[in-house]
Amino acid sequence: MVRCARSLVAVTALGIVACRIEARVSPPPTVDAGPDLRVSPRAPAALAFRVSNWRDTTPPWPYAISWGDGAADHGTIVDRVAPARATHAYAAPGRYAVRVTVTAHATDTVFDTLTAFVEPPATPQVFVGAGDIASCWRAHAVATAQLIDSIPGTVFALGDNAYPNGTAVNYAECYQPTWGRFKKRTHPVPGNHDYDTPAAPGYFGYFGVAAGERGLGYYSYELGAWHIIALNSNLDMSPGSPQERWLRADLAAHPKLCTLAYWHHARFSSGTTHGSDPQTQPLWQALYEAGADVVLSGHEHNYERFALQTPDGRADPVRGIREFVVGTGGGGAYRFGPSIANSETRSTDYGVLRLTLTPRSYRWQFIPVPEVMGETFADSGSGDCH
Repeated sequence: MVRCARSLVAVTALGIVACRIEARVSPPPTVDAGPDLRVSPRAPAALAFRVSNWRDTTPPWPYAISWGDGAADHGTIVDRVAPARATHAYAAPGRYAVRVTVTAHATDTVFDTLTAFVEPPATPQVFVGAGDIASCWRAHAVATAQLIDSIPGTVFALGDNAYPNGTAVNYAECYQPTWGRFKKRTHPVPGNHDYDTPAAPGYFGYFGVAAGERGLGYYSYELGAWHIIALNSNLDMSPGSPQERWLRADLAAHPKLCTLAYWHHARFSSGTTHGSDPQTQPLWQALYEAGADVVLSGHEHNYERFALQTPDGRADPVRGIREFVVGTGGGGAYRFGPSIANSETRSTDYGVLRLTLTPRSYRWQFIPVPEVMGETFADSGSGDCH
């Protein structure tokens, strides 16, 4: 007796059940050159890129990088998994179109493009985004994406970016039509829903090079005068864990005046659905000891701003870290309970947080989705780096 997968069953004109023969088509080869670059003149612009789906399984593969200013680099990719890397220093400010081309053999030459924004060192940087974003059965992600349409700069995505399970289908059908149009300027972190599928293949597959090393998902980069650290609160964060050790080493290697970190689970929250997550405290401890300034999180689907505080929640107006919970991207709103210590303001409105990062300070503005009737919540202010 012949058995077929249900999706491959066919009934002939004579009523005979048969199995369809379905040809397996290999996906086309691709190259992922990651997100746009932002760098100062004469500083190294670091580019990472990775190839996938090659029918030719044997490297090396030649590549060419056109940096957009007349310079070009050539080399070969020798590792199928790890990204290839290159650096370039631009002589003058400007906006440069970068193109990465990779050739496996005569019929498989592919490319990816991005933009290098080269700006003077003191240029203020806009950092905008939210977490808990896109589901196909809610329209709120459409509305928050429309806010970002008019806001230039770098976008952060604080995890649980595609509901319900962060699968490749969820990202393709729910995230891509909304926040996906900012993909080339987005630096994401994963949420717990991304890990509903073990190892979060949908998240890492969708964001590619921008998500950091596959399976780890923590990385850092420079944004103007600020050092930015993206962490993965779905992994072990305990003292001495690989991620905590990496964080301390990264902070030691980048002793900037201004530092911002972000991950999904909120260390402090007055929300009733998840509330505060003490498991993230070792990350706060390392950041606090290094003099970091700002932490962003999501997970609790609301907005809350905290005063400067220590890793265990004591007010510290001199060396404390300011936390913003921004789980307002569109995934549904959660209620608040009584305010916990150091909570300064809160809202259940959908919206995005816009930060303006300057060489010694920062400004914030919560931008809500406009309501048809009634007033909307607003929050703005400023702070100095330690």
